[in-house]
Amino acid sequence: MPSGALRCFFGGIRHMWKYAAKRIVYMFVVFFIIVLMCFVLIRMLPLPTLPPSDPHTAVVMMRREAMGLNKPMMVQFGIFLKNVITKFDWGLSENLYFGQECWSIFRQKLPATIIVNLYSIILSIPIGILLGIFAALKKNTWIDYSLSTLTMVVISVPSFVYAFVIQYILCYKLQWFPFVMKSGNDWFSLAMFKSMIPAVLALSFGVIAGFTRTTRAELVEVLGSEFMLLARTKGLTKAQATMRHALRNCFVVIVPSIIGEFIGIIGGSLIIERIFSIPGIGALTLNSINGLDYNIFMLSTCFYTIIGLAANLVVDISYGFIDPRIRMGAKK
Repeated sequence: MPSGALRCFFGGIRHMWKYAAKRIVYMFVVFFIIVLMCFVLIRMLPLPTLPPSDPHTAVVMMRREAMGLNKPMMVQFGIFLKNVITKFDWGLSENLYFGQECWSIFRQKLPATIIVNLYSIILSIPIGILLGIFAALKKNTWIDYSLSTLTMVVISVPSFVYAFVIQYILCYKLQWFPFVMKSGNDWFSLAMFKSMIPAVLALSFGVIAGFTRTTRAELVEVLGSEFMLLARTKGLTKAQATMRHALRNCFVVIVPSIIGEFIGIIGGSLIIERIFSIPGIGALTLNSINGLDYNIFMLSTCFYTIIGLAANLVVDISYGFIDPRIRMGAKK
């Protein structure tokens, strides 16, 4: 490789790492601000009343004392950060799972959320991309118009509406699936998979529509570009030019979206998990709000915040690695 190309290559790598380090610093600053705001708002609420006859009450009261709940707000926040950073201690549940460690409860709920959303993404991404490619290749035909209209309708309707429709048709009328997810930890059994299908379908509609719209828009733009005309003049058929050139450029945008979806699978869906009784972190978060379990809610808030920030970071950085021509954060 010529020396000039080497300098350009290593310069690009150095710039990408510099940009990634800057984004990581920004991410932690934003995370700190969000956590501080949530902590202050939560601590302004009254503490839940503890049952005097329960043997865990003394333990919870001792933990409150250790967390400095009788001290100024910023001192409490410092103790909270110290416990989380040094011991990964998020406190005890004070209502839902009285006296149990919050992180232990959260860890038990995580697999259900990950598995249901993983099935949803595995189903949604290939279907969405194929429909987007089909719509782009049939541009300005009734097929394209129909798919585009259907996509906009699906994106506009909230996922819980699909959940109720699926429950009514597939679970009540046809009785193909149970109304709620089967309880237990046998995640890969046939009965468990069958009970997950309604929730997986409800989660999939929006993802399919999103990838269909993104793929169609990017592929239409690429197919109308000048280099595609050049490829056709060199003797390539439409199918060859599309497979060799158009899809490669189109996936520069699609692949980061796929990466973001896979990172976001552990975020789950608050409402869908509640509707189908999925014992995941989404339902746990809603229950912590209704049950005024502040420590569990604080853990869930931090979790969702860091997942969202990390997904955005990885998606932005992945653009530069997928297409070396892109230099994120470069000055013009």
